[in-house]
Amino acid sequence: MDDEFVYSTEEGDLRKTGGRRKKKARAISKPAGIKADGVVRVQRESKGRGGKTVTAVYGMPVTGDALKDWAARLKQQCGCGGSVKDAVIFIQGNKADQIVQILKDAGLPVKRAGG
Repeated sequence: MDDEFVYSTEEGDLRKTGGRRKKKARAISKPAGIKADGVVRVQRESKGRGGKTVTAVYGMPVTGDALKDWAARLKQQCGCGGSVKDAVIFIQGNKADQIVQILKDAGLPVKRAGG
């Protein structure tokens, strides 16, 4: 699939000039209320996801493969799917209370964030 722009309002038809530009990757940023203070925060989100609800886990004190292992563990214990993007674990569905309990049982400092 060709992921290049073919028209720009500033430059016009880019196919004629041969100056095709690549699409910019959308950056997923953490919400404004999430701090980097060593506390794991669990938040339910649905904005920008077509009405689908996910539970986001911010601030896990691990990186790389250990983060993927935690995601796999949470997905298994919640019985649903999920993914890891930009050091944030996304679990499908509203599983915030269940995830908070799993993380507390593991001895991590955890808070429920958002609404």
